Amino acid sequence: MAILIVDDNPTNLVLMSALTLAVDSRAAMTFEQPLEALEWCRTAAPDLVLLDFMMPDIDGHEFIRRFRLLPGCDDVPIVMVTTADEKAVRQEALELGVSEFLAKPVDAVEFRLRVRNLLALRHAQTQLKHRSEWLALEVERATRTIREREQELVFRLSRAAEFRDPETGSHLRRMAAYAVLIAESLGCDEGFIDSLRLAAPMHDIGKLGVPDYILLKPGRLSDEELIIMRSHAVVGARILSGSISPLIRMAASIAQSHHEKFDGSGYPDGLQGDAIPLVARIVAVADVFDALTTTRPYKLPWSVDEAREYILSERGRHFCPSCCDAFERGWEQVLEIRRCFPEDPAQDLPVFELL
Repeated sequence: MAILIVDDNPTNLVLMSALTLAVDSRAAMTFEQPLEALEWCRTAAPDLVLLDFMMPDIDGHEFIRRFRLLPGCDDVPIVMVTTADEKAVRQEALELGVSEFLAKPVDAVEFRLRVRNLLALRHAQTQLKHRSEWLALEVERATRTIREREQELVFRLSRAAEFRDPETGSHLRRMAAYAVLIAESLGCDEGFIDSLRLAAPMHDIGKLGVPDYILLKPGRLSDEELIIMRSHAVVGARILSGSISPLIRMAASIAQSHHEKFDGSGYPDGLQGDAIPLVARIVAVADVFDALTTTRPYKLPWSVDEAREYILSERGRHFCPSCCDAFERGWEQVLEIRRCFPEDPAQDLPVFELL
């Protein structure tokens, strides 16, 4: 272990260096000038410091103040060498973080015992720190594995919905990108946005429970068919409910509430205003805009300007005002997203491959 000795008396340096060799076979680093010692510590933090109080340029107290600010030096044990009657000096040194004191003249036996004990303590601290770092890495690795498994589940569920729904993978990618854009403009945190990017494509997972004759019907739905179609929100929430995963719980919330309207006229629960989960309010804007601008079995696409005007006209009625404003602020990025993910069924890849 690295021992640093700082003393302006060359005789003391020789003496203490010899005594440390009896405890640790590695030769100590010695400095007569405290400023030179501090410069060395900038690139090589020691495991123990033996420090004289009275030195040129700066005293022991100032050395400790500067030393503690250096990387890796905040918890290194320090032994200050003083005379026995310097009570005030010792008190201030303790406040600054000195571990032990040695009185002049130095007793060889006491010196070796204190150095041995402090090096043992430092070794234990280092081992504990390394174990803590190892545990942190293991937790990170395990968390990453869980996250990857969640993502795989999301990808597979989204792909399953694609096989049943006339909506293409491009729609799901665009819609997820619009949702992320809105969340970023709202100032949502990074973790929320990352989860939203993965959860948003599962908004219509409940359409797995809708019969093909309704899902693929080219014309307007009857009242009875409309009731069945609207049930996809509840079915989707049931498919995703009960998970301990925050990501899947977010997806369940989106599936349940993305057809709610800000004025309370939506379905399935008639939620109003902020009672609608934020993720669902965000996805509502993203989903409707892309649905309006996309060809469906029952309609031709609107122009982007027509769809934009509709979104803004429904501010406070269908859509959350804050989400509409966020969408409007990112309009140039909305157009860029449309350019990145064009509607091209011949080249359309499953959404999970590009999320």
